[in-house]
Amino acid sequence: MARTTEHKEGKATVRIIYRTAKTLSDGSHPFWVRITKDRKTKFVATGLSLAPKYWNDKYTGFKEAIRKSYPEPYREELIKKLTSWENKYADTAEALASADEKHDARTVASKTIEGRKRTRDATLLAYIDELVTAMIAARQKGNSIIYRDLKNQLADFLHKLHGPQKKDVPFSQVTVRFCNQLETFLRQRGNSDTTLSNRYRTLRAVFNKAIAEGLAKPDHYPFARNISEKHKFSIGKFDTSTQKRAISRDDIRKIEAFIPIGTATGKSANLRNAIEVERLTLAKSVFLFSFYCGGINFVDLAKLRWHNLSVDNESNHRLTYIRQKTGGKFSIRLLSPAVAIIEQYRSYTYTSPDNYVFPILNTQKHQTATQVHNRTHKVSAMINADLKILGERVGISTPLTTYVARHSFATTLRQKGTATAVISQALGHKTEAVTAIYLDSFASETVDSAYDALL
Repeated sequence: MARTTEHKEGKATVRIIYRTAKTLSDGSHPFWVRITKDRKTKFVATGLSLAPKYWNDKYTGFKEAIRKSYPEPYREELIKKLTSWENKYADTAEALASADEKHDARTVASKTIEGRKRTRDATLLAYIDELVTAMIAARQKGNSIIYRDLKNQLADFLHKLHGPQKKDVPFSQVTVRFCNQLETFLRQRGNSDTTLSNRYRTLRAVFNKAIAEGLAKPDHYPFARNISEKHKFSIGKFDTSTQKRAISRDDIRKIEAFIPIGTATGKSANLRNAIEVERLTLAKSVFLFSFYCGGINFVDLAKLRWHNLSVDNESNHRLTYIRQKTGGKFSIRLLSPAVAIIEQYRSYTYTSPDNYVFPILNTQKHQTATQVHNRTHKVSAMINADLKILGERVGISTPLTTYVARHSFATTLRQKGTATAVISQALGHKTEAVTAIYLDSFASETVDSAYDALL
């Protein structure tokens, strides 16, 4: 007796057809999309046509059948448009079959048309608003601000370019010309190349997300993806080089040896000096802890709680946390200088494992994502200002910031001969895709031993 199998929905076939049975007023024949499923056919007009003298019916595929005598660039453009038409309906047919959804040729046509309508209705600023809302819900406050700022600048740009009546644009209008005009607008506002690079990388990310969701067409992508696409907008043209950000190991030792003192005189000098010492001590601690802990970002450092610290089976102090920016998980063996920094704050900040390690955030005062973001943003600016004062007092010419600590961590390891791939993992660079492919993951002791070069 034959075994029965569960029904699997078949896939419709999609082809571009040159319909010689129909002749247009100019003597050309039209191209149609032919969708066939279960021996039933649906035709969809493309609005494209070709004179018979440029068609070679010896070939079954339209790419080969369109004669090379058809002038360029029109031949290439026609093939590109027909390919786009075919792909749209073929993608829908593939999706319906993969979902095992019962359908016919008409369903493939109607679903594709719905997708095209959705693409036409999608607009740039409205979509950015959607992304911002989603980021806020996911507590990605920092990213939401970056996207919101881009949206506000785009709104100002459209207002200047077209007047108050132009409040949004479809993705199809985000062209190379649009990007060039936006660059001129932003430069007139005094934006630097670094800022422009950030703005356009965010805009590119918006476009990529819209394409992935079927709200924008890949054909409309205005950004250059490689050197051959010279006609498109290149984000790499912006000069984002900055002054030296890393300092030497000798300069790190100067910071370690620094003992903060107050410099205020006169009325309330004792109070002002106490505040100055407290601030400079925190700035020193944050910088050195970041240096000794893989260049941990300030936001991640500020959010560390006592339950992120533990002692492993070999009596090593370990720090375990998730990086906010990438979601990467870190487990770091703490060197003795980092342990000493932690311990100096224990009596001040520890009452339970949920308390923050550093006196930056307070579990009672900073509970919402907005409160945490505002507080970390404010303290970050304060610490960077204090670090510049600290650097001047110990004779370091490079302006100190928390980011200098991260660069210095990487540079010190590199000078000690640590493999670039190890440094890459220690920094948590998610973009090191090639490194991740062939190394997979280092044993924790390999990364742990790399930190010894910092001592």
